[in-house]
Amino acid sequence: MRTGVIGAGAWGTALANLLARNGRRVRLWAFEPEVAEEINDRRRNSLYLAGIDLHPGLKASSDLDEVIEGAEALVLVTPSHVLRTVAGRLAGRLPPEALVVTATKGIEEDSLLTMSGVLAEILGQGVRERLGALSGPSFAQEVAADLPTAVTAAAYNPAAAKAIQKLFWGERFRVYTSSDVIGVELGGALKNVIALAAGICQGLELGQNTLAALLTRGLAEMSRLGASLGADPLTFLGLSGVGDLLLTAGAGSLSRNRAVGMRLAQGQKLEQILASTRTVAEGIKTTRSARRLARQAGVEMPICEQVHAVLYQGADPRAALNELMSRDPKLERWGLG
Repeated sequence: MRTGVIGAGAWGTALANLLARNGRRVRLWAFEPEVAEEINDRRRNSLYLAGIDLHPGLKASSDLDEVIEGAEALVLVTPSHVLRTVAGRLAGRLPPEALVVTATKGIEEDSLLTMSGVLAEILGQGVRERLGALSGPSFAQEVAADLPTAVTAAAYNPAAAKAIQKLFWGERFRVYTSSDVIGVELGGALKNVIALAAGICQGLELGQNTLAALLTRGLAEMSRLGASLGADPLTFLGLSGVGDLLLTAGAGSLSRNRAVGMRLAQGQKLEQILASTRTVAEGIKTTRSARRLARQAGVEMPICEQVHAVLYQGADPRAALNELMSRDPKLERWGLG
């Protein structure tokens, strides 16, 4: 299967490398010509995935037409805030019957759509039958190093979910299928907000009790919002929910979102953090989108509210913690109908 991967950041490069290892004919689109050149000439992407030798079957290009031409599957792995623009360049030019997969985790700020929603809107609702999402606990560095990983492929059409499963399946990359696209996508997006909060906890040296409580209550927030939007609450107990949450917020030293939270706890402002890195911590934008989505749906997400206050309203992290701890007592399970 000839496959085009759109986006040569860490995750896009890792997935393209995985597909090449699986014997797929892969072309990887890089926005930066120098990234494509280094991949082709040196088998490296030192800017986004340092220290990894890439498979010789992986070819890169900064020409989008070259990457999508004749592709039987297209995997979009751009930052969430540019997905709409990139999808617009694909509209009307997709190869007939090509499988379309989003591996981007986020919620678009203006529309409040998940990534599959953005793609369906731009590419046409007819694409839904061959559209799906890949999500789960999967640091790019570890996938690129061929360490055992399990993820979920969700699609509206069961045949599309099976096709995504077959596309990515490898000896050390196990893929489960799901029909709950909104749940799988929300799990992958919202856990980044909780990862920011976990980084703040770590930066404030609040201990393991605090972290365990944060992750558990964060998962409850994710489930409440998901259920209000039609997701199956049980999805959040799977790989794209609790699995990704544990990796990114609980144990992930490679987590960009957790690292941003730690820097916030140390007194750095968001502007300083954004100016110091080229990589994207999706939780920063997702926090704003999730807060709007929750308010629109009438769902309480107190952790998300306090992360938003720290990021965008100048709140002191310790004051945000006090706000959470002083909330009125409640039943443990509430807000799920």
